[in-house]
Amino acid sequence: MFLDSLISQIQPLDETAMQNARTRQNMLTKPAGSLGRLEELSIQLAGITGKSIPVIKDKVIITMAGDHGVVAEGVSAYPQEVTPQMVLNFLAGGAAINVLARHISARMVIIDMGIAMDLPESDELIVKKVAYGTANMSKDPAMTRAQAEESIQSGIEIALAEISRGAHIIGTGDMGIGNTTPSSAIACLLTKKHPKEIAGRGTGVDDEGLNRKISTIQRALDVNKPNANDGLDVLAKVGGFEIGGLAGVMLGAASKNVPVMVDGFISTAAAMVAASLAPQCKDYLISAHRSKENGHGIMLAWLGLKPLFDLDMRLGEGTGSALGISIAEAACKILTEMATFDEAGVSEKSD
Repeated sequence: MFLDSLISQIQPLDETAMQNARTRQNMLTKPAGSLGRLEELSIQLAGITGKSIPVIKDKVIITMAGDHGVVAEGVSAYPQEVTPQMVLNFLAGGAAINVLARHISARMVIIDMGIAMDLPESDELIVKKVAYGTANMSKDPAMTRAQAEESIQSGIEIALAEISRGAHIIGTGDMGIGNTTPSSAIACLLTKKHPKEIAGRGTGVDDEGLNRKISTIQRALDVNKPNANDGLDVLAKVGGFEIGGLAGVMLGAASKNVPVMVDGFISTAAAMVAASLAPQCKDYLISAHRSKENGHGIMLAWLGLKPLFDLDMRLGEGTGSALGISIAEAACKILTEMATFDEAGVSEKSD
């Protein structure tokens, strides 16, 4: 009931705010359309926020971590203990996402959604542990339906808490050894593509590892038979706790007219789950980048999202969304701070 009530709050974009932003873009001292995606992005942000002149000052990256039972099938180049080790690195400020969050003056929110061990208590770590990692989805459902609901609700609560603190935009990030495998399974199911078209090398598996990963994904789909028309069933059968949490973040943000900068492959799988539950939330999502992972472009096409850039990145953590937020902030500043032809005393285009 809580989820249905929240989804009902996600409204269409504000057409008046978008038209006002479009009109102002055409009055600024430049040929109309010459700033391309920056103009489109500022107009989308106006529609999302309901403000003709959107502002991005308070920025937050929500990075969620969880472990995956499917790593037992040899689908990752790294052992599972890297998940908690990297979360400790986040907490110490030493990871790539910490550097990029500082670069754009964003705060980081780090969530344990289902790490397979307990970490030392820290004021910087929010514990929403659904379980100590998912089950091995190649043999059983990754989680129960109740756990899927719990992960999404936790994500919603975290997003709403950050918005109440003043967040103007939320970037998504992930950490979880093995999580490109459930993300690929979600994408295969929803796009109706074979795992060979979607699965990539993730953390850097060799050819043998990639073949194992492809066969594991297919086995998980065959064993669990997720219902592609039921986003909760998809998440429960072949998802991850951090994937569910990120889907919840997206739904929560959309319900409050706050834009979400979607990171790479795993965050896009979460976006697919969110869109399966509430198609209207897609308008509130901005794809930061096209990941180097195989099927990411197919996933983005399914969502109808056009990435802002392609830098051959495949790290996750929220690194792409941090850079994407910097572009969104620039788009808003162009709309806000650039002079119009009248203000600058510049002649407009001749008829």
